[in-house]
Amino acid sequence: MADPTIATLVLHDRKAAAASEAAAALAAGLGLRPKALFVTPESGDFLQAGGLGDVSAGLPRALARDCDIRLLIPAYRPALRRAAAIDIVAHLPGVAAIPPCSIGRQTLPGGLVVYLVLCSELYDRDGSPYADADGHAFADNAIRFARLSLAAAALAEQGVEGWRPDILHLNDWPAALAAGYLRWRGATTPIVLSIHNLAHQGQFDAARAADLAIPAAALTLEGVEFYGRISFLKAGLVYSNHLTTVSQTYAEEILTPEFGCGLNGVIAVRAREGRLSAIRNGVDESWDPHADLDCPYRFDPQRWKARYADFVRGIFRLNLADAPLFAFVARLAHQKGADLLIEASEKIAERGGQVVIIGRGEPEIERAASALAARHPGAIAARIGFDPDEARALFAAADFLLMPSRFEPCGLSQMYAQRYGALPIAHRTGGLAETIEHGRTGLLFERADAPAFAAAIDAAFALYASPGEFHEMRATAMAKDFSWRDGAAAYGALYRKLVEEGRIAEQNRVAAQARREAPRIEARPHRRLTLVAVSPTIERAQGE
Repeated sequence: MADPTIATLVLHDRKAAAASEAAAALAAGLGLRPKALFVTPESGDFLQAGGLGDVSAGLPRALARDCDIRLLIPAYRPALRRAAAIDIVAHLPGVAAIPPCSIGRQTLPGGLVVYLVLCSELYDRDGSPYADADGHAFADNAIRFARLSLAAAALAEQGVEGWRPDILHLNDWPAALAAGYLRWRGATTPIVLSIHNLAHQGQFDAARAADLAIPAAALTLEGVEFYGRISFLKAGLVYSNHLTTVSQTYAEEILTPEFGCGLNGVIAVRAREGRLSAIRNGVDESWDPHADLDCPYRFDPQRWKARYADFVRGIFRLNLADAPLFAFVARLAHQKGADLLIEASEKIAERGGQVVIIGRGEPEIERAASALAARHPGAIAARIGFDPDEARALFAAADFLLMPSRFEPCGLSQMYAQRYGALPIAHRTGGLAETIEHGRTGLLFERADAPAFAAAIDAAFALYASPGEFHEMRATAMAKDFSWRDGAAAYGALYRKLVEEGRIAEQNRVAAQARREAPRIEARPHRRLTLVAVSPTIERAQGE
């Protein structure tokens, strides 16, 4: 049963979506397009580590239809290498141990304006946004993302190039401290925080508070303190105007101790205030086999899958065979159920199936995946790393996608897979439960354990052996609409609501300040008047 405290903003039908679009068009005509600064630590246009990068590339473009939206992201090394031109538009001072930075502007194809936080000592290095090439988290991540957050707060307060956002949209812990920086200065800019994965919280030693320009008064249970440490994410949860998650199921899950990661109490307070919403992620329109320019083969409903399967088998040195092809495209991590994958893949190979694994993550699981492929040459392949072109080709080639995630806030791979005709086999959790229709577009299992996963794989083999049913499910999956249309409309509506709330709050604040500062009129004693009869028709006032 849906939690009544969660204000779900997902638009479930075309009629509602059309109404929202009409409202957006009217707002645009009246000059009400909100100006939004979308703050993110990763984007597929520059450097990404996971699904947030896809969201940060797709959602702002979808929002640009009815919002004046701009992106703020660190200037990582790949961004500097690929940039044709970066215009320096601002310089921001250092604060405490946070070094100064410059703000550069770049315009992406399609017109999306991106502001880059230029600070070579923090961002010009190899690796992912968060870790080095060996997967070890950067030791200075607290400073790196405090710099991003401080830049976001500065742009929200001061603007840049004559442009000042009406609303700040923060994404996950690396951007969340911006909410604190603004509120500690008394700024009232409306703030949305999107929770993409509550398990990643940005926890650091409380002794570093001064270095991070966090006031001592904020090191409390009501502030950023979390079990004796600092939590960047908690700053966003506490100080933002509104929280969003990426699926209705995940919004309900994070209110529980099992999935709340110690923050379920804080989130429950915001939910009771009506400040928690669920807006499901979408996927970029480029994920369309009918119009995918990155794929080497044009779509053909009769031969397309088979041609891709042979193509991928060649890339990964699998035997050419009439066998079901299973794919795993995710971080090799416990959260993703990658440990369950190893055992399941052995059994798939023993039954004559084939498995391709793409991803990197926990070193012990990486080693196990490589050893698995070595034991089953021609049947199992493991690519430790991530290449987006290979991943896209694998979605197009695979018959099934393996997703034994223990929890999954939303997930994107299952949507990509369905669009390309690979049926997901997934644990019923988070966004997987909402985007996969069991028995129609994929297979769901109830418990994240080996027996339940194995039973679902058995069902997949049985389905593959029934071509009529299998191809009908594939056609149903490929017809699903996972675009950003509804999600962008919901975010646009939320932006406008919060901007209007902020406008009213600012008016009230200014009025209250004016009342406090108004000159006081000194009170004087009142004169008592009595009436004295002067004539029968005239009375005269006389003071006593």
